[in-house]
Amino acid sequence: MTAQKGKDLLLKVEDGLSFLTVAGLRSRRIAFNAETVEVTDAESAGRWRELLGGTGIQRASLTGGGIFKDQASDALVRSLFFAASIVNWQVLIPSFGVISGPFQITALEYSGEHNGEIRFDIAMESAGSLSFGAI
Repeated sequence: MTAQKGKDLLLKVEDGLSFLTVAGLRSRRIAFNAETVEVTDAESAGRWRELLGGTGIQRASLTGGGIFKDQASDALVRSLFFAASIVNWQVLIPSFGVISGPFQITALEYSGEHNGEIRFDIAMESAGSLSFGAI
């Protein structure tokens, strides 16, 4: 696989009819985690633990920073944060796929220099089942 342009990673939010691009993230991190359920008992083989498959809670965390596409995108994301809304989002990762599902914004920060643009940093947590689709 050849290197990909970081600017091609997009963050989209569902506006009721379709997914609207709100930002191209300049920096980002998405992490998938799953809890384990240990079922080791006296009859387990040796000293290795045993896990029960298909159990435990899965979650995804997304953090990133960049520049909003426009003022309307900024206002939409800000309103979702202050309302503690859970809505469907899409994260497009070039040459990897699209992750879709409900997320809640857990942190929203703004920063800027006197001679530069306003940047934002966002943190989101999954709030339900996610899907993955190849692109």
